[in-house]
Amino acid sequence: MANAFIRNLVFQSNNLGTEATLLLTFNGPVPGVGDHSAVVWRVSTFGSSGPYQMRATYRSQLAFTKPQVENGNIVGAATAVEINVGQQTTLTKSGQVFSFSTPAAGTAGFLKATNEAGLREDIAIGFMSPGQLLPTPTLIFEGVGDISNVTAQFTPVLRAYVTSGYQETQILRGEIQSPVLWDQDLAALPETTTWNLTRDAATGRYSITRA
Repeated sequence: MANAFIRNLVFQSNNLGTEATLLLTFNGPVPGVGDHSAVVWRVSTFGSSGPYQMRATYRSQLAFTKPQVENGNIVGAATAVEINVGQQTTLTKSGQVFSFSTPAAGTAGFLKATNEAGLREDIAIGFMSPGQLLPTPTLIFEGVGDISNVTAQFTPVLRAYVTSGYQETQILRGEIQSPVLWDQDLAALPETTTWNLTRDAATGRYSITRA
């Protein structure tokens, strides 16, 4: 991908005062066509006393995947293809093997995948993590009809929550019942940033601020 970038994020706490679980996900609005759900990216628990840290690395090379879903979690992918903004691809099936076509020019500013596999299929958007063969899923379009497509304008706006009961790669089928603590367009950040997770003992409110 031309002009691909990497963002290294470090979230840290020290003597937080209570145990807290931090969740990261790309669950903001996504302009485009088709119902979709966000996927939990990272989950990490910070202890009440002493120092804790979570590192997360995002790479802006996007990809479409044919995700494998079990019990509401994306556990892998049958196939995947790297794709750039302004390109489109087609999902097909030959026997038991899924494949995406080589990406071709599409609609400027959008990613597009057309399902021509013969049945309704799930299609996900993700990003290529450094050193990983398959993409990290960020959004999933479930039950895309045959000869239908998903068209999305993906902006890497990452949100952070303090919450519980979630795990990494879980599909978010509803709103997270906790306030958004942190909301950043990763494209606008420097390559590496560090963020402090703190808690106001008087109010019990959490906050995330730049270190």
